Amino acid sequence: MAQETFAFSSSALRSLRAQRELLELEEQRRALARESAARRLLPPIPRPPLARRARCCRDPAVHNALYAGDLQRVQGIFRDESTANMVLETVSEELVWSPEQGLWVLSPRTQQTSALRIAAARGYEECARHLLLRGAEVDAVVGGRGALHDSVAAPRPACTRLLLAFGADPNLLSSDGSAPLHLCTAPDSLQCAELLLAHGARVNLATRDRALTALHVAAGRGLAAHVGLYLRHGADPALRSRQGETPLNAACSGAERPREGPAFCLVAERLLAAGADPAAAGRKGHTPLHNACGNAQHGLARLLLRHGADPTAPNGAGDTPMDCALRAVPEYRRHCPERTIALLLEHGAGPVRPKMLKFCCAHPPALELLLNAYDRVPPADTWLEAVPPELWEEHREFYASAVRLAGQPRRLQ
Repeated sequence: MAQETFAFSSSALRSLRAQRELLELEEQRRALARESAARRLLPPIPRPPLARRARCCRDPAVHNALYAGDLQRVQGIFRDESTANMVLETVSEELVWSPEQGLWVLSPRTQQTSALRIAAARGYEECARHLLLRGAEVDAVVGGRGALHDSVAAPRPACTRLLLAFGADPNLLSSDGSAPLHLCTAPDSLQCAELLLAHGARVNLATRDRALTALHVAAGRGLAAHVGLYLRHGADPALRSRQGETPLNAACSGAERPREGPAFCLVAERLLAAGADPAAAGRKGHTPLHNACGNAQHGLARLLLRHGADPTAPNGAGDTPMDCALRAVPEYRRHCPERTIALLLEHGAGPVRPKMLKFCCAHPPALELLLNAYDRVPPADTWLEAVPPELWEEHREFYASAVRLAGQPRRLQ
């Protein structure tokens, strides 16, 4: 409005603009002075370092060079720190359920890894050494794992030794909360486990989600040599998982294949010698004896009973070890489950509830043992309908006598 009322000369306008700029500069100076004073009075606020964005690579030629262990090509591709720490991506199609469409559809899935992870997992020691010398981060967790996780899971002892020599953290956690020692799950990973422990791996470190120690993992897989190694390094056999299971529970529940019985017996012997409790109840109140009987592991059951396990202890559902042994008969009929039943009876297990006889009626040796445990033969209506017709024909004399004697005192013979 002033310009519409008064006629300003060009020199007057320049003078006004200069004054306005001076005022703005003065205001800025005062603001900087106030900020400087505040910084002197208040402690400095730590600022996180700027995260450097890693380069991504989907070039199949790069992937092929690493998977093939072609040292010459790897040396040509990975020449500096930025290339040595590239994130390698692969995209694959997988079937996923679509609730909206009500059917299975193909969906792209992106997986990430690092060059060091690939080299370490495949045992390409020279390729891994080149990457480390070019600045590859030894503890970088890419795609959920670090290179040390992959080297021990493979297992590749030479690469494990190399990574530890370059300062790899033996207690580095993966995205699912597992340390390298938890991934020593193969019999030939013993040397990797020894290297980890020699470089400071914590033997009683538990996984984040399930609270499993390395001793739990080794015991559950029947790795007697690993169990002995961990116990010598101070592993605690009394530590419990998130579900309340001890390593002895894990060993007895993991012995699902009868042919692996001797290995799991050796694991159990070492745990019991180290002070493991044979009566420790874990998931659903199962004791080690419940688990051993449920897997028809006669040798394990004998070992536990010799160390004081209670053959009459109920689990959370009220089932005794004998009940678990009977439920295992249909699955393990070819592996003489009657031996476990006879062992429990010898150690004081009483006759089972008659309704449980239906689980063993298709295996005459087990049914005969149990019928002879009663003072009076129980009624046959609790198990008769569960006998297959072809089995009845094959063992007609036995089944007919069991039905005929129902309700009568058991004969001595």
